[in-house]
Amino acid sequence: MAPHPSPRILPCGDAALIIEFGEEIDPDLNARVLELDRAVAGLEGVVETIPTYRSLLVSYDPERVSYGALAAELLRLAAGLTGRAEAGRTWRIPVCYGGENGIDLEATAALHGLSPDELVRRHSAPTYRVYMLGFLPGFAYLGGLDQSIATPRRVSPRLHTPAGTISIGGIQALVASLAAPSGWHLLGRTPVRNFMPGRDPTVILQPGDGVRFYRIDEGDFARLEREAAAGAVIAETTP
Repeated sequence: MAPHPSPRILPCGDAALIIEFGEEIDPDLNARVLELDRAVAGLEGVVETIPTYRSLLVSYDPERVSYGALAAELLRLAAGLTGRAEAGRTWRIPVCYGGENGIDLEATAALHGLSPDELVRRHSAPTYRVYMLGFLPGFAYLGGLDQSIATPRRVSPRLHTPAGTISIGGIQALVASLAAPSGWHLLGRTPVRNFMPGRDPTVILQPGDGVRFYRIDEGDFARLEREAAAGAVIAETTP
């Protein structure tokens, strides 16, 4: 395996910086990001951190720590990273594929010369990695999509897609938490509410966790949707 490039520091406004580890969607890079995120907790002057696929945004209080001092400390910590990922949980997430819940399933399957059932099988076979949360609270971006069903994003994004959408775009997969515009391909919906204020936990999936999808029918979706609306987590962890 080729060595990863040295991390670099980039300014981000007057009270934040980014430490960047590479350019790829890569589990080893992401593991380093998450390891550094844990190491940064408690550093003097750090206000907030946001891990991404390949970088860590660090917001800080300039009255408590300078840009130069914080950058130097981050590079020092990065040099000591082991690259070993902390074991996350693996979640089983129910999905109602196709129909009104997955309006792009048939067209996406046809694009790849597959039946809808075969596309569902390939989509639900992998164990995905949660690389990051972003865009909106609880939006979980997943890596590990079967390359045979990787699909470029839509030319014309939709202005509205429902909460709980399970979709793909490029080589990524997504668990959407809220209704929002999207240029991704909608394969199904889950009753799981990954983001729910007032519930403990507020957000279920965390960076570094695994995700397995399994198929349910419309009756199961309606039942689980009612349970989720009442605050139940619905998603299950596997050993």
